[in-house]
Amino acid sequence: MPEAIIVHGGAWDIPADLHAEHVAGCRAAAEAGWAVLSRRGSALDAVEAAVRVMEEHPVFDAGFGSHLNRDAAVELDAGMMDGRTLMAGAVAAVKRVRDPISLARRVLHDSEHVFLVGEGAELFAQEVGMALCDPAELIVERERLAWERRRAAAPAAANSRAAFVARSSDTVGAAALDADGNLAVGNSTGGTFFKHPGRVGDTPIIGCGLYADNTLGAAACTGWGEQIMKTVLAKTTVDQIALLGNAATAANVAIAYFKLRIGGLGGIICLSPEGQVGWAHSTPHMAYAYRTAGMDAVVAALKSAA
Repeated sequence: MPEAIIVHGGAWDIPADLHAEHVAGCRAAAEAGWAVLSRRGSALDAVEAAVRVMEEHPVFDAGFGSHLNRDAAVELDAGMMDGRTLMAGAVAAVKRVRDPISLARRVLHDSEHVFLVGEGAELFAQEVGMALCDPAELIVERERLAWERRRAAAPAAANSRAAFVARSSDTVGAAALDADGNLAVGNSTGGTFFKHPGRVGDTPIIGCGLYADNTLGAAACTGWGEQIMKTVLAKTTVDQIALLGNAATAANVAIAYFKLRIGGLGGIICLSPEGQVGWAHSTPHMAYAYRTAGMDAVVAALKSAA
């Protein structure tokens, strides 16, 4: 089975001065995932490795460098899904976990549950031997200053279209296919800027922000989470892969539906069971990178809307 990996670093109106960092971060993530696959590692291992690279990169809204919520705190969400078994793990609203994708993976493997939140998720992290961090370690100066400016500005609806376009999120995600033909997907986010405490978007929700099934395909979403949840966009995408037989076409069809049905702002990356890659977005930009069997190196780019 030909190995493949694809990652995204968010879909929104990414400022020009951040384009190079987004591309570099996505490239590094895809290279980390490919290194795992080239050693015949599992798709789950590859996805975790790729997402962790982006969680540690301060340009992305995931892990270190995430947006602050209304109360100036970082609250992190992440999810993973195994396309072979349909096992999944997700966490949300965690404040003391530097790499929430790894905690989501521990939930997938070591918990009887699929989804743990807040203090309960952090307690589980301790139970399985994961170290907690000081929440202050997750905050970068860029986000602290942005929060100060937002607090001083006139009140605005955090869930409005204008708010999303003005300062969206760089949710990160990855999908991989390993040499044994197994698919996996994972994603991670700090959520929307200045969000209400406790807000959870699509990222950790199975079927909405992510989905993987060896018989159908795998997809990870990014963008305005409230819209993505309403259209179950990840599952919609993998169903289109199975129906159309082509990952690139499926991504474009899913985004076209998303945009037409709800004016959706977001993006998708996906893989077919044969290792075809696909991506599409309805936002001004989306950062991504991928490599498949037969390629000599990772391709990384920041795609602009047509």
